[in-house]
Amino acid sequence: MSDRRPIIAIPSRFAATTSALRYAAVVTARALADAVYRAGGEPFLMHPVGPDAAARLAVADGLLLPGGGDLAPSSYGESREHASVYDVDAEQDAFDFAAARHALDAGLPTLAICRGLQVVNVVLGGRLRQHMEPGHRHVVHQVRVRRGSLLAHVAGGEKIEASCYHHQCVSSLGAGLVATAYAEDGTVEAAEPAAPAGGSWLLGVQWHPEDTAVTDPANQRLFDALVAAARR
Repeated sequence: MSDRRPIIAIPSRFAATTSALRYAAVVTARALADAVYRAGGEPFLMHPVGPDAAARLAVADGLLLPGGGDLAPSSYGESREHASVYDVDAEQDAFDFAAARHALDAGLPTLAICRGLQVVNVVLGGRLRQHMEPGHRHVVHQVRVRRGSLLAHVAGGEKIEASCYHHQCVSSLGAGLVATAYAEDGTVEAAEPAAPAGGSWLLGVQWHPEDTAVTDPANQRLFDALVAAARR
């Protein structure tokens, strides 16, 4: 087996300002890249522009769709936008949708986090709730994991401490997805394919496992499992 680290593509995010840089930036969270690196992967930060996401992902062994701003409500059939919707970026949306479609079509191992789960859900025809009351911002809570699910297998149990930062959530699941974790208030906190095609690996979580992965083995195992699937 090659000692090469599997390449895990992570679409970067646009930032208006960042520390130590004079202008707008293209960034990713260090905790996210660190979690992939600890798992044995090589974080590959992609510039999230252009129509050629599929061709550029040819070099990747896996995909990590990270958190970020809200998706345009029009992308899931909403004609009106809630006042709380923020940081919508058409270019970012288009790139993430293209990356998700390629991963689904090609069977590229994919871990979708927060916005990433929402991207996959919308690509598969699902819908989102534009605003939750109360939201799950700056919240750490326990989620219930469905027995026998990929998530339960990966995390090693049926309860996970989830660090959340979201005001939106899945309202209806996309084709072929099933909910595999819930918050106490009933919010869908994870989803995965009901019947993975051809052994493909896909897991979406609404929380941010990178926030606590350095100290919480259950959350780090999500990244470990992605890299293991990419290595295969």
